[in-house]
Amino acid sequence: MASDSLVEYQSIPGVKRLVPVEEAVGMVLPHDITEIVPGKKKGPAFKKGHVIRTEDVSRLKDLGKFNIYCLELGPEDVHENEAGVVLGQLACGPGVETDPEITEGKVAFKAATDGLFKVDTDILYKINLLGDIMISTRHTNSPVKKGDAVGAGRAIPLVIRRDTLRQAQELLEQADGLLKVLPWKISRGAIVVTGREVFEGRIKDAFGPAMTNKLTSFGVDVIGMEKVPDDAQTISEAIKKAVEKGAQIVICTGGMSVDPDDVTRKGIALSGATGITYGSPVLPGAMFLVSYIENIPVLGIPACGMYFKTTVLDLVLPRILVGEKFGRKEIARMGHGGFCLSCKKCHYPICPFGK
Repeated sequence: MASDSLVEYQSIPGVKRLVPVEEAVGMVLPHDITEIVPGKKKGPAFKKGHVIRTEDVSRLKDLGKFNIYCLELGPEDVHENEAGVVLGQLACGPGVETDPEITEGKVAFKAATDGLFKVDTDILYKINLLGDIMISTRHTNSPVKKGDAVGAGRAIPLVIRRDTLRQAQELLEQADGLLKVLPWKISRGAIVVTGREVFEGRIKDAFGPAMTNKLTSFGVDVIGMEKVPDDAQTISEAIKKAVEKGAQIVICTGGMSVDPDDVTRKGIALSGATGITYGSPVLPGAMFLVSYIENIPVLGIPACGMYFKTTVLDLVLPRILVGEKFGRKEIARMGHGGFCLSCKKCHYPICPFGK
């Protein structure tokens, strides 16, 4: 292959000629030159704009660069770094920011606040259909901390056509923030532990500590935890008392099965809760319940919440804490990916559960 063959490289936008590296001394690099050391590093050995020196020739060859592109960008050509800047500006919704440095044409996205990471998956799919531009993200509905990496995007070739970038811009402008992090809205919660055996002190309460840990891990202050017997009216009064004290979410534990003594569902209904949805296509968590007293979520957690580290609650709670409402349709959609593999060592959320 002739190193300066225009014919063989004319399919690469903007590339007019390839110059042997020995003849490129004094040229300005039109793109970053990447160095990969397996298991140690991957990054630019030479940055875009570097003026090639005689002493650089040997190292460039070590990096597999025996020829240097000569770029002549026309009005309809866009360099990878310019495309990265545009993607960064348009893809960031509320709560997401970019790393100001564009490296090798790649823009990195990170959380600007604690909260729930959300992706407009339909627009993301359409962006990636364009071919020369890509954006890769974490799963939508992932809880994140401020500073966490949530995705990255770039132009795939060194130079893309401006029309492709225009199409990407139009798609991104349709999204209400392609990538965003919703901040937690609920900061006060209460727990109602049901069961005569716990109320009378016959067994140690395991539900209360487990639910407290779930809430406090999202910064929710537990303002009350009450143990009550299996009596629907008593359960109802405990829920109403929690709401009156200022709880923005109430979690009721136990008494969710079909056993005649399990009356937690009835107690939730007596408290004035509406929109009651009982049952979920998630395991563990089939007997989960979600309801609302006005806009305050009242959840019913079955026994699995005490025995399993990860259940339906882990999938639902973060979304509820940012203000999402759940009914039958939202619960039904959770069946795909809702089967926990019950690994000997739980790695959630780094696992397929809920994905």
